Amino acid sequence: MFYYLLKYVLLGPLLRLVFRPRIEGLENVPATGPAIVAGNHLSFSDHFLMPAMLKRRITFLAKAEYFTGPGIKGRLTAFFFRSAGQIPVDRSGKDAGQAAIREGLGVLGKGELLGIYPEGTRSHDGRLYKGKVGVAVMALRAQVPVVPCAMIGTFEAQPPGKVIPSIHPVVIRFGKPLDFSRYAGMEQERAILRAVTDEIMYAILSLSEQEYVDQYAAVAKAEQAAEKKQRKFPRTPLS
Repeated sequence: MFYYLLKYVLLGPLLRLVFRPRIEGLENVPATGPAIVAGNHLSFSDHFLMPAMLKRRITFLAKAEYFTGPGIKGRLTAFFFRSAGQIPVDRSGKDAGQAAIREGLGVLGKGELLGIYPEGTRSHDGRLYKGKVGVAVMALRAQVPVVPCAMIGTFEAQPPGKVIPSIHPVVIRFGKPLDFSRYAGMEQERAILRAVTDEIMYAILSLSEQEYVDQYAAVAKAEQAAEKKQRKFPRTPLS
């Protein structure tokens, strides 16, 4: 109930008024039945803009940190995500990927739309990074189409670290559904999963026209953080 209250009364109209997002290819999102919508992830705003524009309800796998933050802000954020029907996924530990896949398959098993960011985290610099294979596992196991999606302009409106978004033109572009039925039953083969994931990422890239980096975003972020630390605390010959 709260999901539709946000979508049609509280948040949706405000987002349309402020951002006036242009929607392209909405007809590519199936009107019924299970499907995965796989998109790039540039901003915290992505969580709200895409669901607000889609006619169907979509459930995202959200990082568990959104549900466990401290203080009033943390409790409000957790309440918002839970009320909107989003699913927390713990991304730490060796079983994190399997937990996300299990939750995602549960959504698809109910005939619903599942939203996924294959990069696994927000882009810190606006570029598109290598996708993780979990999206391929779910697509093959559930035998559902994957609709590529590009969010354009949200990085400029609300880059990482910016709390209040700026007014900036936003385009939400959906591509034609990708059918991977030819790989049915092959979700245990690593090469197939990589090929499927790369095809999805290429479709997103074609829609978004971002610069592509053949590296996981989390790795790139860690390297950038290490470089900043090194510049701030340079090692001396005696260290």
